[in-house]
Amino acid sequence: QVQLVESGGGLVQPGGSLRLSCAASGSILSFIDMDWYRQAPGKERELVAHITSGGSTNYADSVKGRFTISRDNTKNTVYLQMNSLKPEDAAVYYCNGRSKYYSSWGQGTQVTVSS
Repeated sequence: QVQLVESGGGLVQPGGSLRLSCAASGSILSFIDMDWYRQAPGKERELVAHITSGGSTNYADSVKGRFTISRDNTKNTVYLQMNSLKPEDAAVYYCNGRSKYYSSWGQGTQVTVSS
């Protein structure tokens, strides 16, 4: 199975930006879809952004216009560019890849938005 590793989280002030990366141990073309989820303390894990193998994207209403998901098939990496960050964006962000046969999750990367 292809494994996923997230990176790029950290502490940022409100209004700031971060770019998360999700590096795969194999080809991300093996995944039908790839997604970014997040989970804040005491809350359910929620889907933030979605990208298909063809490059089509969808976003949660709460991040539309601020977050951008993209993929680089040559680097086997999916990115989440996060701009205009708000305190409510603080969470552990997880990368997920779904193939025909299995779903792969990364270990998560912490994003903290605070002044």
